Amino acid sequence: MIKGSKICGVSDKKTLEFIINHPYPSKFIGFITNYKKSKRYVDFNTLRKLTNLNDGKINFVSVLVDPDDKILEKIKDLKFDYYQLYNVDPKRTKVIKKKYNKKIITALTVEQEKDIKRYKLYKDISDIILFDGKGYEKSIGFNHKYLNKIPNDIQLMIAGNIKFDNIPNLNNTDYFIDLSGSLENVKGKKDLKKIDYFLKNTKIK
Repeated sequence: MIKGSKICGVSDKKTLEFIINHPYPSKFIGFITNYKKSKRYVDFNTLRKLTNLNDGKINFVSVLVDPDDKILEKIKDLKFDYYQLYNVDPKRTKVIKKKYNKKIITALTVEQEKDIKRYKLYKDISDIILFDGKGYEKSIGFNHKYLNKIPNDIQLMIAGNIKFDNIPNLNNTDYFIDLSGSLENVKGKKDLKKIDYFLKNTKIK
């Protein structure tokens, strides 16, 4: 049974309130904080307004790609529970976790099976290890069977072009499920009907 769901790339109040008020809300909501190439990027003023809706029932996640000190200082007082870090080495990850007192999701991009082994560098630092496909905003998938060799004591989250129709099949897995693009319409905006379906099919039973 899955451990919970994460909806990433939320960028507007309507979508956020829908998730928060849903009978089976996601365990995590992710906001693209500094990666401007993404269509889901949220500017600071909007980010501040959205994170003010954090009531502590859902974990708000700041998604950061190789963040510099400037952005980390800028967002330090926003209501984030986790920092999700891409392209950050173990040493700096440890510094960020301690300095800003945040839980850490280390995001590792996977193309080949050997890429999975990098989790060993972060397992004693990070609270969750996220395995994502290559491509960032392009959401390229990877073979999830690669994860079978990872010890059960590691908190796992998976992302990377997870197909919407395959969501019910993921209920037999033992990790968090992270979706973004699969929950959008043809215009690239979050689709509330798809989100509703996702949340109902990933609820903790």
